[in-house]
Amino acid sequence: MDIKTASALRRLRLVSGPEAISFLLLLVCSVLKRTTDFNAVPVMGYVHAFLFILYVVLWADAWNRAKWPLKTAAFYFLMSVLPTGGFFADRRLKREAEDAVIASRARNEGVVNA
Repeated sequence: MDIKTASALRRLRLVSGPEAISFLLLLVCSVLKRTTDFNAVPVMGYVHAFLFILYVVLWADAWNRAKWPLKTAAFYFLMSVLPTGGFFADRRLKREAEDAVIASRARNEGVVNA
């Protein structure tokens, strides 16, 4: 992997946390809408929709750059539709991005994997 791949993974990481938080807040707002007079679902719905679409666009870019197998790409997409999945995706993406940077630096310094 190169630096552009690591950057794509970092961008996906940056949106995975807020997307997960917005999903949880949307669920809380849905419960509050049904149990009280408080209705923030329209606002949180738009916020979550924006973050979800951004996640999917960045996921597609990361999939293209990282050349993930279908299983890995499906895992990261599944994490976007689970309420706390973004947090798990963030941790795994962090490791993958760090590995990409290390591999790129090793390649630039002429170190070859045996």
